[in-house]
Amino acid sequence: MYLEIVSPEATLFSGEVTSVAVPGVNGDFEMLNNHAPIVSLLKEGVVKISGNIELSEAVQDKFTKGEKDTTLLKINSGTIEMKDNKIIVLAD
Repeated sequence: MYLEIVSPEATLFSGEVTSVAVPGVNGDFEMLNNHAPIVSLLKEGVVKISGNIELSEAVQDKFTKGEKDTTLLKINSGTIEMKDNKIIVLAD
């Protein structure tokens, strides 16, 4: 599935991933391939991205490496939409 993470300053990441876990306002949840369409608000927490992620040098300082093939991004708030295996995260 395709993930795009956009902040007010720039597009932080766009590419193929295997899963994305986010801090929803009603609790954390994870999306895998062929997940049902969803729109949700995000609260402060960590976006966990699984897959072989390649980051540009300009944004590497915003991400940290987690276990195995997991990449982490700390956010203050945001919105997420998933539809047709494309996830868009508007993160603050």
